[in-house]
Amino acid sequence: MPSLTISSLHFPIGKESAHFETIIKLRILLLFLFAASGCSALIYEIVWFQLLTLAIGSTAVSLGILLAAYMGGLAIGSAAFARLRLRYVHPLRVYAGIESAIAVCGLGVLATIPAIGQVYVAGAAHGLPGMFLRGLIAAICMLPPTILMGASLPAIVRWLESTPDGVAWWGFLYGGNTAGAVFGCLVAGFYLLRIYNTAVATYAAVAVNLLVAVVSYRLSSVPLPKKPLPDGRGSDRLGSNRVNNRTRVAIYLAIALSGATALGAEVVWTRLLGMMLGSTVYVFSVILAVFLTGLALGSAAGSWLTKRIADSRAAFGVSQLLLLAAMGWTAYMIADSLPYWNANPLLSAGPWTSFRLDLIRCFCAILPPALFWGASFPLACAAAVDPRAERWEDPGRLVGRIYAANTLGAIAGALGTSLVLVPWIGTQQTQRVLVALALLSAWVLLAGYLRRRWQYVALMIFSLPLGAAVMWRVHAIPGGVIAYGRRMSIWNGTVLYTKEGINSSVAISRSSDGETEVDVNGHVEATTEPYDMRLQRMVGHLPAILHPAPRSVLGIGFGAGVSAGTFTRYPTIEKITVCEIEPAVPPTSTRYFAHEDYDVLHNPRTRIVYDDARHFVLTTPEKFDIIASDPLDVFVKGTAALYSQEYFEAVKRRLNPGGMFSLYVPLYETDELTIRSELATFFAAFPYGTIWANTVDGQGYDMVFLGQAEPLKIDLDEVQQRLDRPDYAPVAASLRDVGLPTAMSLFSTYSGNASDLAPWLRGAPVSHDRDLRLEYIAGWGINSAMADSLYREILRHRRLPAPIFGGSAEHRRALYFAMLPETANPN
Repeated sequence: MPSLTISSLHFPIGKESAHFETIIKLRILLLFLFAASGCSALIYEIVWFQLLTLAIGSTAVSLGILLAAYMGGLAIGSAAFARLRLRYVHPLRVYAGIESAIAVCGLGVLATIPAIGQVYVAGAAHGLPGMFLRGLIAAICMLPPTILMGASLPAIVRWLESTPDGVAWWGFLYGGNTAGAVFGCLVAGFYLLRIYNTAVATYAAVAVNLLVAVVSYRLSSVPLPKKPLPDGRGSDRLGSNRVNNRTRVAIYLAIALSGATALGAEVVWTRLLGMMLGSTVYVFSVILAVFLTGLALGSAAGSWLTKRIADSRAAFGVSQLLLLAAMGWTAYMIADSLPYWNANPLLSAGPWTSFRLDLIRCFCAILPPALFWGASFPLACAAAVDPRAERWEDPGRLVGRIYAANTLGAIAGALGTSLVLVPWIGTQQTQRVLVALALLSAWVLLAGYLRRRWQYVALMIFSLPLGAAVMWRVHAIPGGVIAYGRRMSIWNGTVLYTKEGINSSVAISRSSDGETEVDVNGHVEATTEPYDMRLQRMVGHLPAILHPAPRSVLGIGFGAGVSAGTFTRYPTIEKITVCEIEPAVPPTSTRYFAHEDYDVLHNPRTRIVYDDARHFVLTTPEKFDIIASDPLDVFVKGTAALYSQEYFEAVKRRLNPGGMFSLYVPLYETDELTIRSELATFFAAFPYGTIWANTVDGQGYDMVFLGQAEPLKIDLDEVQQRLDRPDYAPVAASLRDVGLPTAMSLFSTYSGNASDLAPWLRGAPVSHDRDLRLEYIAGWGINSAMADSLYREILRHRRLPAPIFGGSAEHRRALYFAMLPETANPN
């Protein structure tokens, strides 16, 4: 009976069609399995990063260590598995074992991170020893599962052959895995962590791993495709040139450079787009999802091309040249187009409308280059296959090496960009460096084809002007994005100064009414507006004036320095420690706010600690009489770690007996569920806490939460007498400057306590480290305009006269009437 060759498999006519259909069905099933594996991997990544940053901090260094541990594990796994020779074990049985082991590790990491975090906190140090310890903790937690994840692709491709059709399916599997990661990113960011917590998200990922393992094990009963016998003729589709070691080194170098430019650009563009769109957890999920979508689509396109082009290496090189233009497009969109779109965030009908607009903007900006980065992997795989090999090549070995090179390059790109290039030369020049690296990648691939001098000249004539043109078109991000972020299109102001730091970008701007502002990552951090100055002073004055003799202070967040500077007015305070995550903020703010903050930065009592505030509070052995916290708004990704019950309990442990904790909380850009959750969480840690309002023309705007370990008692007479003393004259002057001429005017801002608000807070979600619900709740309600209605609801539950106030009947009566016009429930 005559025979027919299909995918290099020989079967009698009449049987080959059914077998071919079976092979295709199995490959599609493998595609879905590997996509599910990618989904679970992204869920794990998001959960592990969230849990570990709670312990080792969320500075750029800490995040860099976590990224290096995660991607380093992938590189180790792919490279190490490539060296294993499992000739007598079915690849799908190996893959099933890997997925099962990942599920076990996922449960183990969830259970051990809290314990390991406690060990770290107990022995944490600053400087180089602290970095080594952070790296050790990250490695212990993340290397075992990520090594297994890195081994999964080399394991599964061993079921496929090194023919043109099989090589294309290597890329399809890689793209399917990335497509699954898109789904994992969105389901974790928009559902699992918003509705549930890290434990539920982990269980969901574990269930996916186990399902993949069971199905893969069942599929292992299907016989492997027969390997074609080497005939020395190779395949025209894979090229006619022998692939020697020198050629493969060039391919490994090029794919490493591709990984470096991809992750480096992702770091830069995520930072810029995060400022532009509003740095909520949902925005970062959208950015990552779009980037991964581009990688998945590009990988599918590259896989399709490998079967239809004669020379994959040349196609790989050309794709890197085209990547230059795509990177230039993204730079243009981010700096010159998107900031000027007429999109008023306050006109959004709801969160989904905002997310849809964010999605459109991200697709317009970052999809084109992501497509070329996605195509790089299958093209590199096809280019590395030797079509004239005298023996069958191990697909797992080849794919593992390429994947490892790509991942190592990605580590170098991400760390070099975030820790070195951006702080050193800024995002504009960093993008130009990345463009140059993409051009170098193209040269590495195409140089091997050049045999004559005129060919080199032709390549240079084409590529150098292209690279130069793209670099020239990379413009700096407008200062308005750093200052006003998503409100840039509706904000009327002038940017005076910008600075890109290692963790954040800082701007100084002047509003249309002439007031000065300090802005961080697109959010107004502090201003010289009278109502903002009053709030910043209240954060310092409330605890300092109520404490009988404060000596040591910890300030969380420098901002404009006004809250910290308030403490310089008090004669008893001997030490002011300010914890600030971004080193660029204090000197920048001091240049413009030295008068308002009493030049606290250069005060001999002041010490600045550059660290993540949560990390510092957990690891410092010091205790303080006052801790005053003025962080970024809670909807900013990562800030909710400073609003969890566990964090508040840690703050309470850092207070000396009789110590006090003040916390700034905004009512603007806040909905009811957010403020109820903030109050419920605060009162869970500080049951004797109180809240104090800062209004604008009598309308609710923002608040100060005040907490202490014991019930609060305020002697109005004693406080006023203290303010009348000569040594407290600077304190009284500081209060007068912001419209609070007497103690009575300060205390009239009292808005209630835990017992007053208990009925309203019943059922409100308390934010814990295991879920950090607040950043999801607050991000959902970011476009709310409910500040005054929330304030009125709080006042409706406030009971007067408040039992915390003592003193003469005259002072108590005056305070009562000062509060009365603002309350609907006098008692």
